[in-house]
Amino acid sequence: MILRISSLTLLLSLCTYVILNAQDDWSVAAKKIDPNNYYGVTIANGVVGIVSSAEPLKVKDVVLNGAYDYYQRGRVSNILKTFNHVNMNLDIDGHRISGENISNYEQTLNMKSASLVTTFDVQDKAEIRSEMMSLRHLPYTALTTITIKAKKDIVITPMSVIEAPNHLQDVRNYYSEIDRPHVKIPLLTSVGLSPSGRLKVAASNSFVFGEKHGEEPNLIHEDWDYNMHLAKFHNSLKAGETYEFSIVSSTVSSEQYEDPHNEAERLSIFAMMEGKERLQKKHNQAWSKLWDEGNITVEGNSDITRDIRFALYHLYSFAREGTSYSLSPMGLSGLGYNGHVFWDTELWMYPPLLMLQPEMARSLLEYRFERLEAAKQNAFAHGYDGAMFPWESANDGSEDTPVWALTGPFQHHITGCIGWAHWKYFQVTQDREWLETRGWPVLKEVAKFWTSRVDRVGPNQYNIDNIIGANEWEENIDNNAFTNGMAITSLHNAISAAKELGITPDPDWQHVADNIPILKFPDGTTKENKTYTGVEIKQADVNLLAYPLDIIDDEKQILKDLDYYTPRLSPNGPAMGSAILSILYNKLGKYQLAEDIFLSSYKNNEVPPFGVISETAGGTNPYFATGAGGMLQAVLSGFGGLEITDKGIIQNTVKIPKGWKKVVIDGVGKDNSTFTSKN
Repeated sequence: MILRISSLTLLLSLCTYVILNAQDDWSVAAKKIDPNNYYGVTIANGVVGIVSSAEPLKVKDVVLNGAYDYYQRGRVSNILKTFNHVNMNLDIDGHRISGENISNYEQTLNMKSASLVTTFDVQDKAEIRSEMMSLRHLPYTALTTITIKAKKDIVITPMSVIEAPNHLQDVRNYYSEIDRPHVKIPLLTSVGLSPSGRLKVAASNSFVFGEKHGEEPNLIHEDWDYNMHLAKFHNSLKAGETYEFSIVSSTVSSEQYEDPHNEAERLSIFAMMEGKERLQKKHNQAWSKLWDEGNITVEGNSDITRDIRFALYHLYSFAREGTSYSLSPMGLSGLGYNGHVFWDTELWMYPPLLMLQPEMARSLLEYRFERLEAAKQNAFAHGYDGAMFPWESANDGSEDTPVWALTGPFQHHITGCIGWAHWKYFQVTQDREWLETRGWPVLKEVAKFWTSRVDRVGPNQYNIDNIIGANEWEENIDNNAFTNGMAITSLHNAISAAKELGITPDPDWQHVADNIPILKFPDGTTKENKTYTGVEIKQADVNLLAYPLDIIDDEKQILKDLDYYTPRLSPNGPAMGSAILSILYNKLGKYQLAEDIFLSSYKNNEVPPFGVISETAGGTNPYFATGAGGMLQAVLSGFGGLEITDKGIIQNTVKIPKGWKKVVIDGVGKDNSTFTSKN
């Protein structure tokens, strides 16, 4: 196994998917872009996700968080791809720009300001620069700024375009201008219905012209068809002249507002009247606050620092404090996994956010709390007590897994993961009011579920049978190690929460926890399930008992389990499993092996041109935010030595890779502490 990973590391050093050229550790640049092998990067603010395109002045998708409807796969709901309200066309001297008549096409993501800058030349006529951001301080609004520098005398025709994806119904297009003595406010608006008609969706945008250009140009509205319309203007530029304008674009649905049509227009009017400079300033301030509150630097290795920040950037972009939105495995990068919420949230993406952005983490928990009653109804329907959270959750908290996937009825460990996450939040924040009003109601119902879920056969045989564990390739098995371990942990957490609040815990909780078995092979290796025979596994399962559950803490046992399961972890499985192995090898003092596995946990999954990570090595479904969560845990709890305990976040003694001088973790926990680790 050591030789295999070392060879892989050598391969990674010789061949990389990402074209990184003269970048600092805050920038991810894409050059020599191949439109046929392009996986976009997402700019998002926790509500609206905008996915880049290889086509000039276009984006691939616009995804609206919290809005779901039934379309496409599996007879289940899908997160809504809304109007593409940030696309543009540009004609120069009457000719439309495209990939055929441009050169020097480059895109750079500035993670510090969460902005995507695209530059290119149009023949010998002009240099174009586009900067786009999904505004952090305005959750439903984006800002795009276009700068055109003329190389010779030219006539430009910029066009702001709104296009409707095919699944939106009854699309209506509108154009109006609000006339005021000091300003004219143009509004390009589209309104439609989601596929089932359940939601109304609206998008509106407006041009923002700088005062230095004098009189605003006359706008022309063109209504091409039901699914696309645009507003455009003409302007003449002299050689050497530079012309700049911006577009503000807002999108909402009736999930957020009862009247999305008017609200989308109001939000765009507000942004237009704020002006580009104020919008950029407030956006940058919001992102500066995020990075000041939670950042990781690897001194001596800017490439690793960039990789870590790229993962952090995506989690920060996909989540938002002060909401009840959660995280999908693909975040807001598209329609992957239908935008549903799995265990990926609580066990993988949540811990880094909890350590570095507790308020963001609280939003993820609020999503679950608001759906507690649905989870209780789900338990009732399956003959259990308490709350049984769905494997795939979307809008209302009912089960949204496709029927053909058995994970829906049987992957019960997610209920434990949710309870685990709630107790971790209290450990970090010590917020007793939250525990009483939010944490305890969930933890109590999770404990009730497990005491009703076990089959009470006899002493040490309170079995949990007919289950799917973390390793989903083993279906409908008995006494899965991770599921049983999470059930035990959930019961202990509920007991701790009760005592913290001065409540007498149900004595049955401890009794059941004491009698749930963790199976072993004859040689003492932890057995994944009752009938496990040593076959290849999709996902870390047994090893999760040592981290993050801490049920197994004996180093000899941890090593025995690692030696057995590491070579059985499939290279075709999802990325996050390797991150767990890295943490555990670090804990055991096998630092080189920990580093090698850490690199393999995400480097193999990078796809061009930005290096966004896919779910599996060689995969094509980015961005896999779950993998980013695992990778960040390997940094925070592995090389950073951080651990969440009843005393808050503490740091254990660790060593870092030889090429790293120091790991600096800023903004940890409720006190925004700084932790460092070095050799």
